[in-house]
Amino acid sequence: MAKKYHLEDLLLLMERLRDPDTGCPWDIQQTFASIVPYTIEEAYEVADAIAREDYPHLMDELGDLLFQVIFYARMGQEQQLFDFKDVVDNLVTKLIRRHPHVFPEGTLTSRRNIDQVISEQSIKETWERIKQEERAAKNARTDSSSPVHWLDDLPLTLPALKRAHKLQKRAAQVGFDWDSPAPVLEKIREEVAELEEAMESGLKAEVLSELGDLMFACANLARHLGSDAETVVSQANTKFQRRFDGVEDLLSQQGRSLDEATLEQMESFWQQVKVFEKEN
Repeated sequence: MAKKYHLEDLLLLMERLRDPDTGCPWDIQQTFASIVPYTIEEAYEVADAIAREDYPHLMDELGDLLFQVIFYARMGQEQQLFDFKDVVDNLVTKLIRRHPHVFPEGTLTSRRNIDQVISEQSIKETWERIKQEERAAKNARTDSSSPVHWLDDLPLTLPALKRAHKLQKRAAQVGFDWDSPAPVLEKIREEVAELEEAMESGLKAEVLSELGDLMFACANLARHLGSDAETVVSQANTKFQRRFDGVEDLLSQQGRSLDEATLEQMESFWQQVKVFEKEN
């Protein structure tokens, strides 16, 4: 059996790639900021492999994502900010702190009483309470004259719909929320009316602003329905592609391409595909 590489080998590989004399020119010139787009892309490729249930490919994508972490850790070490051991130590410490129901004594070796019944709701409440305590401690350490706000630590670089969900959820923790989906739906109707009014005005900036408000309200409705807008839109994307592929297949059966079809013909096939899906 061939020798399998381990984590220490990966750390050594990264060190060799970043060696200023004998390393890879591309890897040497990278910075924290320059590899962020690659990190985001790798995270999406992990999610895509899971969505497709392509588990051999998932193993490969997880490796690519891990390499991003190793890359950041190496640059942190070079700048004497932190190293990979610091990353691991901070992570383990944080997760032990956030799981007192598993590590009651605050150590990795401590174990909870197996007879103790723990509800999922209590776990969520404890998790949120500890995260709030962590945010308060972090804010107390911040050397800034600027006021610290409740929503400050939500990443600006999140996908817009995902960030909308998190903003709304965080605001709800202090009571700024509706108590059911119905008033959210009414808010959507209000936003649609405001969008129509803006479109009549012909002012593009106003139209886009109102459209953004409408999408934000839709994200809120998804949250109140127990999902999130990112997931809902992703499912809608999948459904649209599946149906459009069906339109293309029906055209192909007639010896025609999409370029040769009229909008009316494509719409007719679209309705056929929808009926077929409902019947099957």
